[in-house]
Amino acid sequence: MSPRRNKPRSRGAARTSAADDLAGRLGTPDAVEYEGEEFLVRRVAGSAADKSYRCPGCDQEIRPGTPHVVAWPEHRGADLRRHWHTACWNARDRRGTRPQRSRNAPRH
Repeated sequence: MSPRRNKPRSRGAARTSAADDLAGRLGTPDAVEYEGEEFLVRRVAGSAADKSYRCPGCDQEIRPGTPHVVAWPEHRGADLRRHWHTACWNARDRRGTRPQRSRNAPRH
C-alpha cells in the first residue's frame, strides 16, 4: 500500500477564476432556434439548483434541487433568462407560455 500524499501534485498549476469555476460546473449553453429566434439553453443539475423559480410553461414552482432548463434569447441579453421544467421546455411548441388559470386562481 502506498503512503498518503500530503503535498499538492503540481505547485505551478494556475488557479481558476470564479467565472471559470461557474462555467465548469454548469457547462456551456447550447444554441437552439425557437420561434425564429436563437436561444441559449443551459441544463441545470439538481445539485446546482439552490433557489426556487416559477416555470413559464406551466406556471408551477421549480423547487430547489430539481434539475431544470434555463433559456434566454441570445441577442437580447441574459436578463431575460427563464427557468423551465425540462418537460415544459421540451413541450414548448405544444404549450404556450401563458398560464391558463381559472378566474379564482391566485396570481403570483
